[in-house]
Amino acid sequence: MRDVIQTRQAPAAIGNYSQAIKVGNTVYLSGQIPLDPESMLLVEGDIAIQAARVFDNMQAVAEAAGGSLHQIVKLTVFLMHLPDLVIVNELMNRYFQQPFPARTSIQVSALPKGAAIEVDAIMVLDFPAPSS
Repeated sequence: MRDVIQTRQAPAAIGNYSQAIKVGNTVYLSGQIPLDPESMLLVEGDIAIQAARVFDNMQAVAEAAGGSLHQIVKLTVFLMHLPDLVIVNELMNRYFQQPFPARTSIQVSALPKGAAIEVDAIMVLDFPAPSS
């Protein structure tokens, strides 16, 4: 059984895919690029601004699925410039708590709409959120 997850708090899909798909207690979040969900335009600014928008979008999709970023167990970070990973690491401390999700970081030659970053994720809903 697959459930489609959709929210207006994150950008609508710009292709033939869903924002996320839930199968059992696992949610597969499609890649998020730094699109403003209202205007559907790429946010202007450096990698810190773009990455923050990506994680805000991802948070909205996670919440629409009944979870939170703290239940994400795996991230894949696609970057136009791998040295930007230093800034992404700093931002992750704002959005995620220990234990941090497993992660793969990859430099790519291009991303949709000219984005500098794209992130996808796997979330497990019955994975307990860390205590604050």
